[in-house]
Amino acid sequence: MNTRWTPDSWRSKPVTQMPTDYPDAAALQAVEDRLRGMPPLVFAGEARRLTDRLAQVEAGEAFLLQGGDCAESFKEFSTDNIRDTFRLILQMAVVLTFAGKKPVVKVGRIAGQFAKPRSSPVEQIGDVELPSYRGDIINGMAFTPEERVPDPERLIRAYNQSTATLNLLRALAEGGFADLHNVHRWTLEFAAQNPSQARYREVAEKIADALEFMDTLGLTQETHPILARVEMFTSHEALLLNLESALTRLDGATGEWFDTSAHMLWIGERTRQPDGAHVEFMRGIKNPIGLKCGPTMEPDDLLPLIDILNPDNTPGRLTLIGRFGADKVGDRLPRLMRAVKAHGKRVVWSIDPMHGNTLKAGNGYKTRPFERILGEVRTFIDVAEAEGVHPGGVHLEMTGQNVTECLGGAHAVTEDDLSSRYHTHCDPRLNADQALELAFLVAERLNSGRQSRSKAA
Repeated sequence: MNTRWTPDSWRSKPVTQMPTDYPDAAALQAVEDRLRGMPPLVFAGEARRLTDRLAQVEAGEAFLLQGGDCAESFKEFSTDNIRDTFRLILQMAVVLTFAGKKPVVKVGRIAGQFAKPRSSPVEQIGDVELPSYRGDIINGMAFTPEERVPDPERLIRAYNQSTATLNLLRALAEGGFADLHNVHRWTLEFAAQNPSQARYREVAEKIADALEFMDTLGLTQETHPILARVEMFTSHEALLLNLESALTRLDGATGEWFDTSAHMLWIGERTRQPDGAHVEFMRGIKNPIGLKCGPTMEPDDLLPLIDILNPDNTPGRLTLIGRFGADKVGDRLPRLMRAVKAHGKRVVWSIDPMHGNTLKAGNGYKTRPFERILGEVRTFIDVAEAEGVHPGGVHLEMTGQNVTECLGGAHAVTEDDLSSRYHTHCDPRLNADQALELAFLVAERLNSGRQSRSKAA
């Protein structure tokens, strides 16, 4: 591999999953030039701080919660949607922190998660074939020739929406909305309304006791303002390299390049070719990065990618995100973990239990069964503990809204329910109740593992 890297060196490599059919190349170039002159969305110091937090995860001293929309859209952009997803992440983090007795690093799939890889470049309905919908940042969802034409101005609209989203997230994170007592009150409401309320009430009451004890000691929001603030980071798949490179900036303090579109970027299962454009771009930025690892990946595929993406073996730099499917994770994951550990690679292990568990319901809706999602997370934790590896985190497609896109959960979404509130622009998401229920169940599993290790010691 050529060791010389620039923000545009990816252009000399094979590119996949990027649209090549913009009708006006000059207009696209003009938009890219405008983006180069726009302010950064995040800052180098913030990205370095996330690397430090992820190094704690790699060392087994913290847990990573990464979640948010499958694909952000222009239509569903609203204060309520952003606030509710942020609130859900806070609730899940408190539950996971209490169970694992470790801080939770909170990373949203938000403020930039617009583009989606596609298994086919075209979509056919009846006798009509059109280019596939690739996310609002590229083209429109409506099945018409006009909507499916890539429009470079959508890149600007996505940038502006990401800016507004980040502004609101920062205000919520700093302005008291994230106070622990608020978060716990929301969680109590969930436990009271959940059909499995007895199972969750015990944990909720223990958290309440802990908060009451803190209040007794004088550890309140007024005396310790830090209790009302949280760290929230952003992430998305680095799919549109022309956008990512246009927002890449040189940090004057260190001479390092950072992609300022998000704190963390990841490479998808379809774009992880070692000699490809996406790996070339990602190897040069200093943000913490992720790499999706699917059921076809072998140790001989993974180890060279780790060497390319994290040549200095820096803790917190690289997160490996498994996405195997509940029926494959137990077979495919152990050999990868074993090989990475044997070669002394410092990585965070996380699990994406969503993408490998997608199926089509009898009524034609794409969906994901809650039990399969939970099963993959549990197997991930089992395998990690058996291999002597820290189960570092979860990576979820979810929303704070009351959608009906994934089957099951305590409220038992059925196939007949899917059509009532199926709002996703791409893949099915856990709704707020399902995501928080998953957090409680994962917390139970992490807590049982922690207690077993304590007894063994």
